[in-house]
Amino acid sequence: MYQKILIPLDNSPTDETILVHIRPLAKMTGAELVLVHVADGFVARLQDQLNLADSAEIKADQAYLDQCSNQLALEDYKVKSFLITGKEPVDGILEIAQGEHCDLIAMATHGHGPVKDLILGSVADKLRHLTDIPILMIRAVNK
Repeated sequence: MYQKILIPLDNSPTDETILVHIRPLAKMTGAELVLVHVADGFVARLQDQLNLADSAEIKADQAYLDQCSNQLALEDYKVKSFLITGKEPVDGILEIAQGEHCDLIAMATHGHGPVKDLILGSVADKLRHLTDIPILMIRAVNK
């Protein structure tokens, strides 16, 4: 069924929502998990153009991605991870999804609501309009 499932992570508590939901599906299908985080802070956006040394933000994001990957690997999942800089989140996610030939994108949504999404923009909403890859969206529960 699914061979590669891309999971965008934003280094927030919403990540656990999708990671909990996707584990049984990945186990059942034997799918490889492809984790991607698009660092979009000021330094991350300009890192490639200005040849900046890794910032604390980038180092923290990489450590978080490594932690998630290592935990999944310990649970016997096949996993790859990618940290993207210098791109809009949607563009970075789509680049990896296409390059890795992912056949599902699974993500948690913040559930801001239409007004806040209009102001802030919604990665999930933009993704669903720009790709033919099926997308599984799980709304994160605010605690």
